[in-house]
Amino acid sequence: MDQTIPLLVLVGPTASGKTALALALSSHLTGTREMEVVSADSRQIYRLMDIATAKPTAGERARLPHHLLDVVWPDESYTLAQYQEDAQAAIAAIHGRGALPVLVGGTGLYVRAVVDGLAIPRVPPNPALRARLEAEAAAYGPATLVRQLAERDPVAAERIDSTNVRRIIRALEVCIESGRPFSEQQGARPTPYRTLMLGLNATRDLLYARADARVDAMLAAGLVEETRMLVERGYDWSLPSMSSLGYREIGMYLRGEMTLADAVERLKFNTHSYIRRQLTWFRPDARIHWLDAAQPPEALLAGALALARPWLAGESQGGVRS
Repeated sequence: MDQTIPLLVLVGPTASGKTALALALSSHLTGTREMEVVSADSRQIYRLMDIATAKPTAGERARLPHHLLDVVWPDESYTLAQYQEDAQAAIAAIHGRGALPVLVGGTGLYVRAVVDGLAIPRVPPNPALRARLEAEAAAYGPATLVRQLAERDPVAAERIDSTNVRRIIRALEVCIESGRPFSEQQGARPTPYRTLMLGLNATRDLLYARADARVDAMLAAGLVEETRMLVERGYDWSLPSMSSLGYREIGMYLRGEMTLADAVERLKFNTHSYIRRQLTWFRPDARIHWLDAAQPPEALLAGALALARPWLAGESQGGVRS
């Protein structure tokens, strides 16, 4: 497929500064051409869940249009296939308006679904099967599901994070319902995108410190109150949305299972673990041009522009996909 749509991709772990860099690029990169962001964040899709998901503020969205935020309510399902379809449509619409689409986020599977055109199994959810597998995980731990997946699809069992119960259950669901390994039903397909992939990274200590500061800012912004509001509106703790970082830990405080201080400490610890998993996902991708997020903002922007300007200028010259 001809790679006719330029797609700038900005990835990196949480708290690395992706939104800030996207905003800076929008002011310096495109000149008379507009930029619009397509979010690649699996938690920012939920309405009412703003603080713990670190959604761009109203002011940031006014400066730079964002798509695929607030897509569904916290008790609605939203599959990877739905995200892929919506993201592809948003990118096509942005390009059709003459603007530059920028895919921004830290959910690696969302990024790959778009950039690599992942072939996603079209197996519909089986609520009864999922409930049974969730009960097994609750009773015996996620390891029992990992063993079941390894028997049916050792490749998928190796690839999927053993703590990501939802992904393990989905892989098992596809194996059981289709009779074929989940991993055999995935793979890349041609896309119409000419991509430049930029990644933000820094030392672990700096990323952890930024994440901790973000958690403190979330608390000051009303994370406890937002979590309480969600429960009061009837959103159950068992929902996948309510297992998101922040709501899960604050929920333990609200249910009286630990003090607020302990819940905050756990949230910071779990965020550090999430950062490590994000980096593990992105690092093997040789297409990503890594930038040092520890640089002063001006230097970081200059480094990004040094890569993005030649790439964008080569659009009409049939440039090479990075």
